[in-house]
Amino acid sequence: MTAVAARQRAPAVERRPYGSPKVEIVVPVYNEAAVLERSIRRLHVFLATSMPFAWRIVIADNASTDQTWEEAERLSAELDGVEALHLDHKGRGRALRAAWSASDADVLCYTDVDLSTDLRALLPLIAALVSGHSDVAIGTRLAAGSRIVRSRKREVISRTYNWLLHVLLRARFSDAQCGFKAIKASAARRLLPEVKDESWFFDTELLVAAQRRGLRIHEVAVDWVEDPDSRVEIIPTAVGDLRGVARLLMQPPIARFLLIGVFSTVAYALLYLLLRGWMAPGGANALALACTAVANTQANRRYTFGVRGRERLVSQHAAGALVFVLALALTDGALRLQAIDPRPGRAIEVIALVLAGAVATVTRYVALRTWVFARSRNRPRALQHAGPTD
Repeated sequence: MTAVAARQRAPAVERRPYGSPKVEIVVPVYNEAAVLERSIRRLHVFLATSMPFAWRIVIADNASTDQTWEEAERLSAELDGVEALHLDHKGRGRALRAAWSASDADVLCYTDVDLSTDLRALLPLIAALVSGHSDVAIGTRLAAGSRIVRSRKREVISRTYNWLLHVLLRARFSDAQCGFKAIKASAARRLLPEVKDESWFFDTELLVAAQRRGLRIHEVAVDWVEDPDSRVEIIPTAVGDLRGVARLLMQPPIARFLLIGVFSTVAYALLYLLLRGWMAPGGANALALACTAVANTQANRRYTFGVRGRERLVSQHAAGALVFVLALALTDGALRLQAIDPRPGRAIEVIALVLAGAVATVTRYVALRTWVFARSRNRPRALQHAGPTD
């Protein structure tokens, strides 16, 4: 079987011709044979009686090892408007990406198979997108109007995680992990290529990408009851989420530049102290700064501004050398000023150099961004905006 099997439908069963539905609800599953039929039939009845738009249910099985896929095929054959999708590799994010990428619906949703979220919140979720009010809609268990039943441990973990997103990633959405979301297909086509995670962090990364692109995220307060038989492994999932947060934290160019700057400053200070043992302050400063400046320019070239290969390598390092001259002037000036004290001590020397280096770092970023790597930054941007937009 290929990595993503074709969606299964049984031609022998007479059914309404759904064509291209307005709404598609994906249910990602992994080893859920025991509850799959009950949940899908409940969802099917709800949609048949309460959903005013044409709809489709897609059961997305991501490499189950029990009878989940057989159950999904049987339900697809028996129930009108239900299809099944099989993936050979595990990952909820992978399942959602595959289902949404292959969909022809206008609005793409997903819900966890346990249906912990009350389905009555589904129509408000979809309405915000169909009306054109928003691009993404999420259920939130942390809004004032939500009614939640879950253990204290899960409550603390959820609130702590979302607090970290607010502090570290400046997230403006309240609940990243609720398994009840919808997105306009046009927005999904723009965001999915940016989302790298294939597992539980997929949701958070999708929302962060939407926020950074300026898309509107609508929140719906939900009623939610914890499933005691959840397949989520808390510790591995938490570790994966924290790795994902760290990766997103380093995505903006300024964050990568600052991290490179911190490492460069530490390396510069250590190298200065080492050289100072047998060189005068000016010589130690110049040599330490020269060594770290070359490494800094190369690291920023690759990681901050995304420049690869040898194109303009020499000219960019030559321009970086001019920035080095400015940094050398600032740090040398700092050495001369602190030398007013006839016996300043090494610690005072290093503090003066680090402070001057901080000023030089700001200057370096402006120079690299607006001059040294300006052409390299503009080229991918032009390509990015050359495609169709909404």
